[in-house]
This record gives sequence, structure tokens and C-alpha cells, in this order.
Amino acid sequence: MSQAELRFRQVHLDFHTSEAIAGIGARFDPDEFADTLAAAAVNSVTCFARGHHGWLYYRSEAFPERIHPHLERNLLADQIAACHARDIRVPIYITVQWDQFTAEAHPDWLVVGPDGTLGFGAARPVYHPGFYRCLCLNSPFVEFLEAQTEEVLATLPTDGIFFDIVHWRDCSCTHCRGDMLAAGMDPSDTAQRIAFAKGVLRRFITSMTAFVRERSADCTIFYNSGHVGPAHRAILEGFSHLELESLPSGGWGYMHFPVSMRYARNLGVDCMGMTGKFHTSWGDFHSFKNPAALQFECFQMLALNARCSIGDQLPPDGKICPHTYELIGSVYREVERREPWCRGATAVAEIGLMTPEEFTGESSARVALPAIGAGRMLQELRHQFEIVDSQSDLGRFRLLILPDELPVSDELRAALDAFLAGGGSVLASHRAGLNEDGTGFGLEALGVELVGDAPFSPDFLVPTDRIGSSLPPTEHVMYLRGLEVRPAAGTEVLADVKTPYFNRTWRHFCSHRHTPSAGKVGYPGIVRNGQTIYFAHPIFSQYQDNAPKWCKTLLADAIDLLLGEPLVRVDAPSSALAALNEQADRKRWVLHLLHYVPERRGGAFDVIEDVIHLPDVKVSLRADRPIAAARAVPDGDELPLEPADGRVNFTLPRLDGHQMIELKWA
Repeated sequence: MSQAELRFRQVHLDFHTSEAIAGIGARFDPDEFADTLAAAAVNSVTCFARGHHGWLYYRSEAFPERIHPHLERNLLADQIAACHARDIRVPIYITVQWDQFTAEAHPDWLVVGPDGTLGFGAARPVYHPGFYRCLCLNSPFVEFLEAQTEEVLATLPTDGIFFDIVHWRDCSCTHCRGDMLAAGMDPSDTAQRIAFAKGVLRRFITSMTAFVRERSADCTIFYNSGHVGPAHRAILEGFSHLELESLPSGGWGYMHFPVSMRYARNLGVDCMGMTGKFHTSWGDFHSFKNPAALQFECFQMLALNARCSIGDQLPPDGKICPHTYELIGSVYREVERREPWCRGATAVAEIGLMTPEEFTGESSARVALPAIGAGRMLQELRHQFEIVDSQSDLGRFRLLILPDELPVSDELRAALDAFLAGGGSVLASHRAGLNEDGTGFGLEALGVELVGDAPFSPDFLVPTDRIGSSLPPTEHVMYLRGLEVRPAAGTEVLADVKTPYFNRTWRHFCSHRHTPSAGKVGYPGIVRNGQTIYFAHPIFSQYQDNAPKWCKTLLADAIDLLLGEPLVRVDAPSSALAALNEQADRKRWVLHLLHYVPERRGGAFDVIEDVIHLPDVKVSLRADRPIAAARAVPDGDELPLEPADGRVNFTLPRLDGHQMIELKWA
């Protein structure tokens, strides 16, 4: 698909502005607006044609009734003209399923829940102060959306279109029920409704992209649903690129972006991360993100091969806030300096972490919780990894991890068996590896037979000299219930489970929490069968829940047993992150090191306030080619190299938040 190259420094400029406010755009100054953006090193800004209130912010001849009643100028057209004069791209924002004007005017176009609730998709009551009732993509609403999009393309210079709030919805409106019946489907069956709804989404994206392409061959096109995951494979041909909305303080959390991006960057299109300048989330007027947090969020985007987008909202009067752009500029000027080492970079990885999201769907955290826990552990261990699904190219990895809840179909088993036969290794935990109905192990290579759910919980793993040798050789509690498995012939038990005196019930309990160990071996906890290791407990969900360090230690040892020498070692606290990239055309690796520490200072979300400097960070890389030189970039300080045993070693004198290391190939 023809498209313009994504810029590295974008602002997503919200403008959801109420009809109860007068003087819309009254203080907008085109030169001040564009000069402020340019001074902040912004080179792309998404501006609004139609927001969630349903109002238009340009002079529309086709829909004059939808122009904001207090709009004082042709705002969008003026924004585009001023920005284009300074070589700033302006993708155009068009809301889709949230539109208050349309919801009020056409309740017959709203999603209907199975209980008859209008606008069911967002589950908000009628008198909720918001615009969250959802419009159905199988209703005549789509005809209006096409007409409004056509007017934008015909009357405004259009660098791109950002369609927002585009989801499949379990809808029982007249249009959906009628079309399901015509197709021989049963609208009263939930599974059939969901299958139909996903088909509606695919059809909408395919037809809307074709509609846009008939009018513009090269504008960028993106449909936002607040998350990018395996479901995007089926609809990806409608996208020119991906933008990963992920405001850590706005409900996504600090693990959503790295896990989602490690998946999205393998789908074959360019990606952009999106955070916000807000302290909390969208619409948090007159708030400011801590500078260190905004640095980390943008520099992590670069480290994971994404361009950057920072969300802001223009005030109703249209006067841009200079203080906001002092904050954004302080980060984007640094992004600009780093771009030469990020453009065209691809990740170097040796571990594939298979996401359960393909099978379980999104969780309340948008990413399946076992994948978050596993991603967190692998980041803290500085392993280089990608998030994969069953359709990914598995052959480029040395190790695959199947976390906690991942059923193995016949097709997936064949792929995993081929991966093992090719010299790869597999690490699985808990119910990952079971067949699709959960009655036994579909992946026989794990070397275990299913007995059933573990009879005791909590129970206790005992480290050995084969795994967990740095831990005390005594019981370590496993809080979440595991499985009881029986090792097959030739399978080695690396660690046993000891059982408590009894399970805690109202009839018999001990102390405040759980019953202690009775000292008796009950069943295997960790086993190894050749190139596979299996944990009977859901260690990744457990780490996401309360992060027992002993779970991470056991995982680290298991990976060492299967992988041997890792790609990257960093002698630093586990809060330091490392991402290794390759710029093949420039014949170099680029290693990103980051050290910012999110803290739960308030009850609602994590914050980053301070940059904690690290002195004398020792780094070791497994080098599959000679490395001629290393230097800290963009400042250019050369770092002495010490090759040894197939690795290249160096010391970074000081890590101040983020540092890139250029490693030139000989």
C-alpha cells in the first residue's frame, strides 16, 4: 500500500469540544500554533475533522448542521495550511463509533445489547456525562461516515486519516439481527453474534480503506481500538501502519506498550507508540506528565522500533499552550538527535514469547495477564524477545515460551514439534501445552502426563542444585494452584513440590494465611525432557500478581539450561532495561539501555518522577560477528572493547536514563 513515511515526532491533538462552550478557535493564531509545534521539534500533528461530540471543525457544505455551533474560523483548514508551510504533516482525525450528535439524532444506529440496552458497547447509563454510546458498523451510519470522509478528502489536503473507536461489538440491533437471519445465523446465539460482529468489523475496514484509496493513493490510514494484538492479523490489509495507544497512567499501565509493541513490530508495517502529556489520561486539562516519565515512554518507543506520538488536547479557544510544548519539546529534541540510530532498525531477538491472547482474547488489561508477567520477567532479566502467535515465523528463535494458559491444537503441535526438531527449545508452564479441551497434554514433547489439578494450594517448590541453586534449599511457596503431572519415562524432575498438612478451610486452618509444609514430597514441580522444561505452576500469572523473586530466579535458571549464553548481559539493577537492534544497511548494532523506575506513589497508577543514575554499567554481548568499535551515541564517546570467549564486553561509565551504544561491525 502506497503511503508517506511515518514521522518520528507526532502529537495527537485531541479536540473533543462541547457545544456548551462559546468562542471555539477564537484565539487560534496559525503562525503561533505552527511555530510552537516546530520549536518543540514536532513534525506531525493529528488534527480534528470530527470529534466524539459529533461536531465538525471545518467549514462543511455537506453537513452544515454538524459544524460546531460556536466555531469562529475554518479551524482544521487553518491548522493544515500553517503546518504544511513548516513541513509538519497533519493526519486528520475522524471519530467513528463514539459520536454524541449522531447517537442523539439516530438512536436506531446505536449498538443494541442482548438485553436491549442502547449503545451497549460502552455500557454507560443514559445520564452518564460522556459520549460513550456506541454506533453500529452494520447500520446506515456507515453511509454518513463515508460521505463525511469523502468531503474531507475532497476539500482538505489529507496526509492521513486516523479513524478512532473502531471495535467489533456484540450487537443485536435490527440491522444485525436481520442480516444474521438472512445469512442463516441464529442471533440469539452469543457465539454466532460475535462471529458475525467480527465479520462486520472486517468488512467495514476493508470497504472503508478501498473507499479512501479511490480518492487518495498515499494518505496514511489507521483504525484505532486502543490496543493492537493478534486480532489485527485478519484486518491488517486495511491499515497503512499501526499506532499503539498506550497511556501508562490512563489504564494501560507500563507493561502494555512493550508487550504489544513486541508483537506489532513483527506484522510487516511501521509502528508508532502513543502516550500522553497528561498526568492521568485523555481530557486531563492543565495537567503535566513528569518529564522523566515522558522521556522514558518516548525513549522506550525508540528502543522497541516505534515512532513517537504524544497526546495533547487543544483548549476550546484554540490557543496552544506554550508550557505543554516546552515539556514535549524537551523530549522531542532529544528524540530528533537519536533518530539516525533508530531509522530502519529491527530487533535482534532469540526468544519468542507466545501470547495467549490469540486464544483467550483481550483481558481487562488489554494484554493477557500471563503475557504481561512473562514480559516483565524477561525484561528484568534483559533477555531479547518478541511476542508471537501461532502464525508467526518461529524458526528465527532459539527458545519459545508458552505461558500458563495456551492450548495446543494439532496444527500448533506440528509447528512446535518441527521447531524442536530444528534444534529449538520450549519452556511451558501450567496449562500451556494442554490440548484444546484440556483433557491431556497436546504437546507430548514436554514429557509429562496430566493427572489433574494439584490437590493442594498453596504448595511449595524446593530448589535444587539443578535449578534455583542460588535460592535457599528449602520450601518456596507457590500461591496459585498448579497441576499435578506424572513424568514420562526419561523425563528428569528438576524440582519437587512439597505439600501442606491440609488445605485451608473453615473446618481446619493454621495461622493467618496458608498452611505450612508438612515436609512430604507430593508431585513434580519442574521437569525437563530434552529440549523442553515444564513448570506445573502458573509462574507468569503469579509474577504479574505479586512478583515473587524466586519465580524469576527459577525461570532465569531454566532459560540458562535451555539457551546457554544469552545475547545480552547487563550488570545493573533489574530495573534497567536493554534492547538490542540492528541497522543492517549501516552495518551496526544499536543497544538501548534505559533506567527509569515506575513507582506506585498514588493508589491509581504508577509514576516516574526521578532519573536515577547508574555508574559503571558493565555490558556483555554474544557476538556472532567481529565488532570493530563501540561508542555512546549521539554524543560519540568511544568505549574500550574487551573480547573474550565469543563475547564482547565494555563498560558504560554512566547511564543517565537512556543511552544508545553503537556497535560497528568489522
